[in-house]
Amino acid sequence: MKINLIAGFTLAFLAATSYGQAQQTATAAATTQPATNYDYHETFGPLFYTKNGSEYRAADGEPGPKYWQNRADYQLAASLNDETNEITGSEILIYTNNSPQKLGYLWMNLEQNLFKLDSRGTAIVPLSGSRNWGRGQVFDAGYKIRSIKLVGKGNDADLKFLVSDTRMQIFLPKEVAANGGQVKLKIEYTFISPDYGSDRMGIQATKNGKIFQVAQWYPRMCVYDDIYGWNTIPYTGPGEFYLEYGDFDLKITAPAKDIVVGSGKLMNPQDVYTPEQLKRWEQAKNSESTVVIRTAAEVTDPASRPAGKKELTWHFIIKNARDASWAASSAFIIDAVKMDLPGGKPSIAISAYPVESDGNDAWGRSSEYVKKSIEFNSAQWFGFPYPAATAVAGIVGGMEYPGIVFCGYKAKGVRLWSVNDHEFGHTWFPMIVGSNERLYGWMDEGFNTFINTLSTADFNNGEYKSKRPMDMHRVATFFTPPGLEPMMSQPANLRERNTGTLLYSKPSAGLVLLREQILGPERFDFAFKTYIDKWAFKHPTPDDFFRTIENAAGENLQWFWRGWFMNNWRLDVAVRDVKYVGDDPTKGALITIDNLEKMAMPVMLEIKTVSGKTDRVKLPVEIWERNSTWTFKYPSTEELQSVTYDPDKVLPDFNPDNNVWTKK
Repeated sequence: MKINLIAGFTLAFLAATSYGQAQQTATAAATTQPATNYDYHETFGPLFYTKNGSEYRAADGEPGPKYWQNRADYQLAASLNDETNEITGSEILIYTNNSPQKLGYLWMNLEQNLFKLDSRGTAIVPLSGSRNWGRGQVFDAGYKIRSIKLVGKGNDADLKFLVSDTRMQIFLPKEVAANGGQVKLKIEYTFISPDYGSDRMGIQATKNGKIFQVAQWYPRMCVYDDIYGWNTIPYTGPGEFYLEYGDFDLKITAPAKDIVVGSGKLMNPQDVYTPEQLKRWEQAKNSESTVVIRTAAEVTDPASRPAGKKELTWHFIIKNARDASWAASSAFIIDAVKMDLPGGKPSIAISAYPVESDGNDAWGRSSEYVKKSIEFNSAQWFGFPYPAATAVAGIVGGMEYPGIVFCGYKAKGVRLWSVNDHEFGHTWFPMIVGSNERLYGWMDEGFNTFINTLSTADFNNGEYKSKRPMDMHRVATFFTPPGLEPMMSQPANLRERNTGTLLYSKPSAGLVLLREQILGPERFDFAFKTYIDKWAFKHPTPDDFFRTIENAAGENLQWFWRGWFMNNWRLDVAVRDVKYVGDDPTKGALITIDNLEKMAMPVMLEIKTVSGKTDRVKLPVEIWERNSTWTFKYPSTEELQSVTYDPDKVLPDFNPDNNVWTKK
């Protein structure tokens, strides 16, 4: 019996092999296959994931039953000297260690130290300059840490600390216990704001006073996670941030002539606005159109500020956030409008800008833009979590923080829509889904750029949508040229000129491909929302994203992740030849296509007959799973005039010269 079985298997194998060789011979007889770089086993091979799922991060991409993350709650107080540009701060930090390890020391970020002349970030600025630093300003930069104390039941104890460039290590007299242990610190510090701080903060002069956009303005906890332990990548400019979640209580003291806006809800409007302005605030909370709180004419009117005080303290609270920022100026026009969020949650869109930014199609529409952008993304993906959303005009071209964004004061029209839409799109990535921007910038910039394509198409029925559809054949030359770094590169490990492509455009285009060409909108949207829901206010990695999309969409996409995300692979599919069954067009056409480069994608062909009839044929990506060339039968009844690959130019084929076969 065993001998007969073996003999049977052998005969079956020989028959299958002979049949396969016959098919290859038939294909080769049609035309000679050109040389190809495609390796189907490399593209579709197994073992994409290097680790199995665990109790911390499950195999289906969601947080496991033992997932943990630490927490940082802040009570922050700061005073602004708008003549010297100095900010004096006091910070109460309550740090909760939810990890299974005891922690004998803490690491904090000191991003202001980037602007010191002897910083690592300064040392790597090229002679041509960089948006990731400053504009050549020489000043007394960096934090001056006055004291760090351990706050306890007894006397506050001074702690030893060590500043290392843009990080600070704090040594604790007693380890913070695992699984919920806490430590409470008080930190006193000062720093001088740079005029232009890495396009993330700075000072804009206007005819009615300076605009201070203030960020990275307090020592912030480094993340301690289950992937790397302490995340202490030095801040040199290119990578943004990776921060713990917590509640923030902010008290900002500024000259009484200034208006301050900040992350979260203003808790004491009655102390800092006039009675008339308070009435306007109440009107704005219930208005579907923008209400001006402080007009351009009132900016130079002392009566538009509370009388009899030299300074005012503004109190803001924002909860379950990863950061907080603020802005201050005597030049601000303020307006606001109600936002309509899922479930009727109250929230308001606010804009603060100088008279230089006012005018037709300029910052007077900012709150409208903020409202429509946030309403769309809240309905489409996940509800906006904050009580207010404030856009601030100033020197910063575009930068996001929880509940507040900084945008260029000269922006108007489509530019202002785009920057507001993009910066508030960051609410979802990385404010809600808290990925590590210092390592994986594409997980926030790219995902956000993708959702911007949908919100822009929706705004006023496409008021600012491009009138020309994207030609993926053309842009593929920018997305996949030889020598371009892989998209998975750390932002600091990219040439600065490539960051726009690799952190923004290419990952966004990848999600468009996934949504429109591979999964379809319904399957993709469900999977993408599942990812947001599972990782809201948590810390996902790329594997968590890849696994979640695959599981929620029910599709093995490892060939796609390999080609578009992990490698800088190119797509080049050629329509090689058309022959007819028995040389008779009425019996069907045999169409041969070749995959000449490393990437694989589904295939769309447009087929035209000599009589002018047009048809479309779609082939799944699996035709490339074990082939670099593919011949299929098309049920023609007459000669074909042409066969065109990707006629709508929606796939990133970089070489369109071989995409069309035409009748000789």
